[in-house]
Amino acid sequence: MKKSWWAHSARLGLLTMCACTWLVQGCGPGPRYGSRPRHRKLAAMHYKQTVPNFSENNLGASGRAEGKITRTSERFNDLVCNYNPDVVFKDEENTNADRFMTKRCKDCLNRLAIAVLNQWPGVHLRVTEAWDEDGHHPADSLHYEGRAVDITTDDRRTEKYGLLAQLAVEAGFDWVHYESKYHIHCSVKADHAVTVEKGGCFPGGAWVSTPGGGKKTLASLVLGDRVMAMSDTGRVVYSPVILFLHREPRGRSTFLALQTEDGNRLVLTPHHLVFLASRYTLCHGEYKARFASRAQKGDYVLVHGAGDRVRPSRIISISVEDGVGIYSPLTQDGTVFVDGVLASTYAVVEDHKLAHWAFGPVRFLFSIYQLLWEESQGEGPAEVDKKSYAKKYPKDFDMNTSVNGRAGTYGENDTSKSNETLIMDIKEEVSNIHWYARLLYSFGQVFLDSRLFHP
Repeated sequence: MKKSWWAHSARLGLLTMCACTWLVQGCGPGPRYGSRPRHRKLAAMHYKQTVPNFSENNLGASGRAEGKITRTSERFNDLVCNYNPDVVFKDEENTNADRFMTKRCKDCLNRLAIAVLNQWPGVHLRVTEAWDEDGHHPADSLHYEGRAVDITTDDRRTEKYGLLAQLAVEAGFDWVHYESKYHIHCSVKADHAVTVEKGGCFPGGAWVSTPGGGKKTLASLVLGDRVMAMSDTGRVVYSPVILFLHREPRGRSTFLALQTEDGNRLVLTPHHLVFLASRYTLCHGEYKARFASRAQKGDYVLVHGAGDRVRPSRIISISVEDGVGIYSPLTQDGTVFVDGVLASTYAVVEDHKLAHWAFGPVRFLFSIYQLLWEESQGEGPAEVDKKSYAKKYPKDFDMNTSVNGRAGTYGENDTSKSNETLIMDIKEEVSNIHWYARLLYSFGQVFLDSRLFHP
């Protein structure tokens, strides 16, 4: 009787915490449900000022140019046409070129259009230049890719442009330049790029080790799966996946590939943390979590060896490649062996211990949730995650039917191609960047030294 009363009370407490979580989620960065618009006085940008304060093609701004897009190129199909009636397009070429842009650019522009109407009722946002197909800009201009716009207000009152630039920053443009007294230049990252906002990730085809010697791709992982990791004492452990900081099966990104002398190959985004040492050493404490972009040939990483031992392995080459599938699992121990190489589960901020401490509340809630759920239902989070897929995508995920003539099992040691294909073929999967990670990033920008963030 006591146990039943305790379990009931604990579940009630957990429900209360979930309700509080909903409220916090509604107050997180960006437009959220449950939030009210906050009116605050904005400081106008100064003439020639840029936000952020470095070059447009820096990874921390809009990133590098990827090449000119023409109407006959395949990438032209990635551009979208903006027909927002709240935006005035100059379109001096009469070709609708100024309406073509990337989806990210369109979303930012539409948010800015609303902000302009709210700031100056009756005044509309005006675009003087967007996608350039006539060669009027320097060779590396993002106008050629539909990632940049030049804007004014339709009343052309130049005294408003400083505040207009700040509104563009608030609307989410990745780089804003008060470039001329007659217009503001704004640009965005490429749609496929995994940016600091999204956190560091691994490709979907990367594998992790599971108990019993099995392997699973990151694309087939579910909550509660136990994967090989390293504890803070240096022991090899099997740590449960407690959430996905980011999971986007259809997403594309640019990754770094770190090739080691013994054949291991770790592929991850530049701003993800990996444990590096500048010299050969067996002491795990001397391996510091650094951004993958800081790795150099000759550095050492830790790889899984025979049994439950780890050993150093030297990096012999570093290359850049594109990949499909963006996954960032968070384990209870904050580390994970991916393709046999030890990496942190954290990114964006170059301080593994700080990040692990910041996710402490999540780890605690997961422990409570796992305890209560197993006691009351007899099922772990992994089963819940699998069933949520089945419920959301009944045509794509049937745990009781077969794929290509084989049973659709989802066992921990199952590495069959059917399961990987099953997960990767989930249609219209929504990009899932965990709200808690976004919240921490927003706080970090305010309270942390900017040098801790990826350049």
